[in-house]
Amino acid sequence: MPLTLEEMAEKGQRKFRTKAPVMGANYDAAKPDMKTTYGELPFGPNTKAAYNAGIDAGKWRMPDVAKWARNWIRKVRR
Repeated sequence: MPLTLEEMAEKGQRKFRTKAPVMGANYDAAKPDMKTTYGELPFGPNTKAAYNAGIDAGKWRMPDVAKWARNWIRKVRR
């Protein structure tokens, strides 16, 4: 028997929660590449310094998985 939309959304939430620690670590690991790539653009030193400071200050946050599930179900039902 196929899964209901609610069961599919629950499965998606479980997968998301399982991957959350890796997603945060991947975000932190990508910060040096973000700064390097942005540094190659033709912006001035003040703009680049502000961007780098923003990247350093940024923290990965777990999205609201329940909200994602509600929105996903609503969109699929259209």
